[in-house]
Order: sequence, then C-alpha cells, then structure tokens
Amino acid sequence: MKLALLSDLHANLPAFDACLVHAREQGADRFAILGDLVGYGPHPSEVVDRCRQLGLEGALIIRGNHDDLPELEAEANSGWFDVMRSWTQKQLNETQRLWLKDLPLTALIEKVFLVHATADAPDRWNYVLEERTANRSMQAVARHHEVRYVFGGHVHEQSLFYRITDREMVRVPINANKTILARSQRYWLATVGSVGQPRDGDTRANYALIDLDEEMLTFHRVNYDYAAVASDIRAAGLPEILAQRLENGR
Repeated sequence: MKLALLSDLHANLPAFDACLVHAREQGADRFAILGDLVGYGPHPSEVVDRCRQLGLEGALIIRGNHDDLPELEAEANSGWFDVMRSWTQKQLNETQRLWLKDLPLTALIEKVFLVHATADAPDRWNYVLEERTANRSMQAVARHHEVRYVFGGHVHEQSLFYRITDREMVRVPINANKTILARSQRYWLATVGSVGQPRDGDTRANYALIDLDEEMLTFHRVNYDYAAVASDIRAAGLPEILAQRLENGR
C-alpha cells in the first residue's frame, strides 16, 4: 500500500488539490490527513468538504489544534489571529463544525501511527522539534509491536528521526523528492510538513508518501499558485500577514 500523508492544509484549496493530484500520480492508493484542515487560509469550507468526501472514500482524517475552533487559543500578541479565527468559524456551517469536532486525535493503520502533534500527548499540541521530543513520542507507541512508523504534522516543516531497539532517536537528513529506505526493523518518526502553509522559506506545498510494501519513504514538494491564494486572502479581507506568509514561505 502507498499511503499519502498530508497535514496542515490550512484552508488552502489549490495547495491541497495540487498535492492530491501529485500523490495520485505517484501511485497513492490511500490518504491520511493529519489535522489542521482550517485556519489561516481563505478556503475553509471547500477544504472541509473535500476532506469529508475523501473520508467517505476511505481516507483517514484526524483532528489538529486549528480544527478545535472554539477552544483554539490565540497566538501570543496577535490580534490578527482572533480576526482569522472568527472569520473561519463564520465560513463553516454547523454540519462542518460538528464534523471537525468529532474527528479523532489519532489513528492506526498497519505499522503506522498517525497524530497531528505528538503520540505521548496528542491533545496538548506539543511540537516535535528535536530528538528528545521525538523519542518521547515514539516511546509512547513503541510498546505496540506492530507500530514502526509515527507520522505527524503541526511543525510546518519536514523532518525525520529513527532509532534501533531502545536507543535514542537520531535525526536523518532529508532532501525534497528523494526516496529514503525506511526499513521496519527500525522505528521511524516524521513530520510531513504543511500542505497549505510551509514555513521553511520554500513556497511549495509539502506532503510525504510511504510505500509500506517496499518500505520506501519520500518527502515531496509540490508547486501551486500561491500568489492566487494570497490574492484570495486579501479579497476576503483577512489580515495581510496571512498573504505575506504564503508569499515568502514563512
């Protein structure tokens, strides 16, 4: 099975669609959406409807912190955040909001554990930024003998860690669109980046694809018309910072 892993869509429909098309071209036969379907971007209703349809077709979809709309805490010193959150809530109907609220925090498929943030505390929205956090997250699920891979998002950047038996996790260098042999004799943890709002200085959308039969993992970058999405943000009257983030990949 080839499983496409997409996270942090952030209401960016063109980026989402570009990644879906690209993943299908790579032979993906199942999709996993790792949370943060909404927030920041100008297409929350359209993205939620696209994900609901994918769910009916067998996609695994989990909840991120931005999908907890009423409970979502504003970023520090960011009046624009409340504007964005309020606008997003108004774009979603009751059915869409309830669907987001009912999404699970984690999912398990074969040897793969899916979570938005960390496996040890999925509801605390911690970030996997270094080996210590990755190790704690991996230890939380390594007791399940079938689990060899943990995939998450939340960080908005792509990263990969691995460990053998009870050793500490080690960061692995990755390159865009280059395949890595990820043998299941080891334990692997990855953040798959952000479809809708990358923050590593590269405007291209991010997602990952794992071939569970061949145990091959690829971190993809996909071009899309980010300038058009920035224009949609401005047309919607959303804060200017949200358009600028897409334009500079930050």
